[in-house]
Amino acid sequence: MSHAKIVVIGAGVAGLTTALLLAKKRHHVTVVAKHMPGDYDIQYTSPWAGANFFPFSTSEDDPARRWERNTHPELWRLATQVPESGIHVQDARLYVMEGLPTPGFMEGLMSEDPWFKNLVHGFRVLEKPELPKDAVSGTAFKSVCINTAIYLPFLLSQCLRYRVAFRRGIVNHVADAANMHVAAKKADLVVNCSGLMACKLGGVMDSKLIPARGQIVVVRNEAPAMYTTSAVVEGDEEMTYIMMRAAGGGTILGGCYQKGNWSPEIDPNLANRIMKRCVDICPELAGGKGVEGLDIIRHSVGLRPWREGGARVESELIDGVKVVHNYGAAGWGYQASYGMSEDTVALVEESLKPQAKL
Repeated sequence: MSHAKIVVIGAGVAGLTTALLLAKKRHHVTVVAKHMPGDYDIQYTSPWAGANFFPFSTSEDDPARRWERNTHPELWRLATQVPESGIHVQDARLYVMEGLPTPGFMEGLMSEDPWFKNLVHGFRVLEKPELPKDAVSGTAFKSVCINTAIYLPFLLSQCLRYRVAFRRGIVNHVADAANMHVAAKKADLVVNCSGLMACKLGGVMDSKLIPARGQIVVVRNEAPAMYTTSAVVEGDEEMTYIMMRAAGGGTILGGCYQKGNWSPEIDPNLANRIMKRCVDICPELAGGKGVEGLDIIRHSVGLRPWREGGARVESELIDGVKVVHNYGAAGWGYQASYGMSEDTVALVEESLKPQAKL
């Protein structure tokens, strides 16, 4: 197969990971994006993420399970062998709360016999004395936490190492991106990693894609582990999680999962609930001083690309342009990033074969 000219739309974790894997296959890749690592904009999801590895796939035939399974080894390798990636290993503790139904998407994660117990390191069921008040069961294992402010530029630098070109640009129609390659009048193929904005991208306009708004508080306090709970009393739109980023990136306190909410504004009442829940589940986070013991860096809002029916990794022909899509991973884009990008690369190479049927 000849080395193709490819344009990747988007410089979030999906776009950068896909561009890197394509470049390693010796394709000539140009990334075109409105926002690049270092930018903070409500349309640019990846910088706002926690991010960590808490598997959310719900069934064996869910593609997300394969993507998460295939991504974990690379994230673990980076955490243990490549410190400049901004990923580190943390103990994880997951608590099932008494009297609160576990939402469907959390059931696999919260199981005492989960599918991933032999994938992660040190999985075990917690003993009763190890549980906080109001928890009826729990599990622990070693996971990874990603400092996105370091990891996204790290991915970009790896792309540059493999001669990926980067262009600032706004793509109004997916087929237009074919004309934005730095070394060709028209690219052989376009990879659409536009994330949430795929719902507004001409030629795509994915009506199944909506935001799942997340709000977090970033604090200077150090957390002894990563934590999450099965549910909170406020309902399925709110949740509790704590994760400390590598290399002084602060500790993330979350959160919420508000589908269809585009608001970039901070909700101060929600922020207060988040901080109280996190201190309740991990009092040592604030030195036993309650919410007043938290040292706040900032409040943040991000919009996850939630897609009805799951993420989209597939190929099609749009206005005569070969396109492969990779978007819609909601809140698990980092922990599925390599698996999704590997499947995307496979579709690209299949699409580039002579007379390939899309």
